[in-house]
Formats: sequence, structure tokens, C-alpha cells
Amino acid sequence: MASRQNSPHDPAPDDDLWESGPVYIASNKPLARLVARPVREFLRVEAAGSILLLLAAATALIWANSPWASSYDALWHAHLVIDVGPLYLDESIQHWVNDALMVIFFFVVGLEIKYELVNGDLRDPKTAALPIIAAIGGMVVPAALYLALNPPGSDGNAGWGIPMATDIAFAVGVLGVLGRRIPSAARLFLLTLAIVDDIGAILVIAVFYTSDLSLTWLAIAIGLLAVMVVARLLRVWSVVVYAILGVGVWFALLESGVHATLAGVAIGLLAPARPLLNEAVARGYATDALRDRHLNPDELARLRFLLKESVSVVERLISTLHPLSAYVVLPIFALANAGVELGAISKVFTEPVGLGIILGLVLGKPVGIFLTSYLAVRLGVARLPEGTSWPMVLGLGAVAGIGFTVSIFIAGLSFPGADLLTEEAKIAILLASLFAAIVGVAVLLASTSGATEDEDDAVDEDRETAAP
Repeated sequence: MASRQNSPHDPAPDDDLWESGPVYIASNKPLARLVARPVREFLRVEAAGSILLLLAAATALIWANSPWASSYDALWHAHLVIDVGPLYLDESIQHWVNDALMVIFFFVVGLEIKYELVNGDLRDPKTAALPIIAAIGGMVVPAALYLALNPPGSDGNAGWGIPMATDIAFAVGVLGVLGRRIPSAARLFLLTLAIVDDIGAILVIAVFYTSDLSLTWLAIAIGLLAVMVVARLLRVWSVVVYAILGVGVWFALLESGVHATLAGVAIGLLAPARPLLNEAVARGYATDALRDRHLNPDELARLRFLLKESVSVVERLISTLHPLSAYVVLPIFALANAGVELGAISKVFTEPVGLGIILGLVLGKPVGIFLTSYLAVRLGVARLPEGTSWPMVLGLGAVAGIGFTVSIFIAGLSFPGADLLTEEAKIAILLASLFAAIVGVAVLLASTSGATEDEDDAVDEDRETAAP
């Protein structure tokens, strides 16, 4: 049997593959072999972003409860000033992370929503019906539980949006740990539910967590978004143009009182989700250009353009920015926001804010998702995903109770100036997300154990049948 020739990305490439030696990461140098390639492979793992997010949160907690806690506060509350002509911004580093860096995260969320609406499950009403209904139940029930403990007029009433959120990164990470036990249709159900949950969280932030509104700046932001729409209609395809307009939208929203991160969502929703060119054009050109088995610089440039524009802007941006969001933005956000003192952790279970968040995420999420899903299926409005049982739906609902990123984000918006309530809310979010993950994994393991045993029995029978 002929040996397979290694590709340029293989750990140990053949020497005759390279004209002038392999690129560094593919070489046999110690750092490339022992560090660079293992890190690259780690980042390809589905749960890698969740692991980094967890490590960042753990680091923040340890740091904030260590003898060096003062340095944690000093770092994130230090001010960074930008003063360029008419642009003057003076914010703490933590605010820069929450108001500027998190725009990248919300931009990716907007792109993913746009992709799902145009090319994904949200375009098919029958497929999307169940996760949409389940997501609504998974938002309403937690908010209702929270409001039952924090009624209008109470100090913690503004935090009702906190237990509504689902952290996609951690939810995907939990399913990644469970591996093939979870059917692909069930994974798709949770991912679509989480996308709809994000839409709900975005609407809640936009409508209910907006400070004093400046109509002038809001009009400027809307005007710039309108310019983007006109540019798309005129077939302006330069990313630079949209990047400049995007910065303007972000600054206008920041000044308007609407949370600036919503600029990322709005711009993501405006990105083209269909490719500029037909893929067949690139294939035909590549075939003609390679007839002589040689590419000159002009042909290479043309082929690159055709290949790039055969993939939609939304897909290209998701592919480019998702690693940045998952491996840089979210860990930094966790490091900047998860550092809370745990001295008053016992109060979380007795004070209404903490108790409302824990009950909302750990109990309200799975109950809301399960009940609305059950009613939707029984009424014939939707159908259960293939290979998914009702106990599995309950387990997926529990996993959706991992709020973390967006919950912490909303907590910061809920109690401006009330540090004690914010700290209590963050501790409750961390504990509730941990409880939800444990409960979700336990229920999913229990609900899939029978199916796994059946699959093992079927494999054993196939082996016995195949044996001579």
C-alpha cells in the first residue's frame, strides 16, 4: 500500500513537500512540536472556548479573593482616555471591555442570527417552531420566578433580565464533553434555542436597559445604519467602508444611551448572507487557469477573488471573528467581570436577588423549556427533534440554564452604582451556571444511557454476525 503524502498542516511533513523547508509551525523545532502544534489542535476542539472562558473566570475569582485583590480592582478600574479631535472618551478599562471589546462578541452573534435566518434552521418554520417556542418559555418562566421574589419597587427588581440568558459557548462546551451521546438533532435544537435566546436578550437590553436617551445621537446611529443599507443596495463591497460606518454607529449609540454593543448586532444583521458570485464561476476559472499546470500572479489574484466571493460575507466574517470572540474577547470579559469577593456567598441563598437568579436559571430554564416544548408538540404546532426523548429535552433545558456571559453582562446593566447588588448577582450567576451544568449533564447522561447500551448491543450483534 502506498504511503500517504502529508499535507502542509500535518505535524511531521515529508521533506520533499517543501521547496524551501516547512513553515515554522510544521517544522520539527522544539517549540513548534511541543507548544505551537498542541495549542493549534486544542483550539480546534469544540469545547476549547468554554475551557478558556472557565479558566479566565476561575483566575478572576482566585485573584479577587487573594492577598492581591487590590491589584485586581486597580487594574480594571484604571481609566483609559481617548482624545482625538471631537472624539473624547474617558472610561475605566472594565467599561472599555464591556462597551467596546464586547461589540465583537455581539457582532458575531448578529452574524450567526443572520446566517440562521437566511440559510439555517430559522428560515424553516416547521424546524424552527419548537426551539423558538421553547426559548420563549425559557425566558418567561425564569423572569417570572425572579419577579416573584423581587416585585416592582424592590431594590433588585431591575435584575429580572439576568436569568433569561443562555451562554452558547458553555452550552456547546457541555454538549461537546458528552460527545456522540447527544443526537445531532438535539444539538441543533439547543443551538437554535440559544440563538433565539440571544435575540430575546438583545431586545431586552435594547428596550429595558437603556439609560437616559439622547434622540439626536440615536438618530445619527440610525442614519448611519441607513447609509449602510444604501451602500449595500448600490453594491458597495468594500469592508473598509462598512468598518468606518460601523465605528460611527458604535460611537453614536454609546452617546445616545442605548448600549453600544447593540451596534455589533445591528451591523451583523445587515451583512450579506448570500455570496456575491456563483461558486461555479470560480470552479470554471480554476479549471481553465490550471490547464497549463501553472498559475501566474494575475491568475492567482483573480482566483483568490473568485474563491473569496463564492462564500458569503457572513460566513467569512464568522469564520474569521469567531476564534477572536471565543478565545480572546470572552475570556477577557470573564477576567474583567467574574472577579467577585466570595465572603458573602451564603447571602446568595437568602437574599432575593441571588435566590431569584439561582431559581430562575437552575429551575426556571428547564421547566420553561420543557413545558412549552411539551405543549407545542401535543398541540401539533411543532415536532420533537429526531432521536430526542422528553428526558433529553429536560436535560437540554437544564444546560440552557448556564447563563454566565450574557447574564453577567445584564447584571452590570441592572444595578449601576449598586456594587453590593451587582456582586451578589454575579456570585449567584456563577453558582447557578455551575449547578445548571451539573444537573444538565446528569440528566442527559441518564436520558442517553439506555440508547448508548442499545447501540453497544447492536454493535456486538453485528460483530457476532460478521464473525466466521
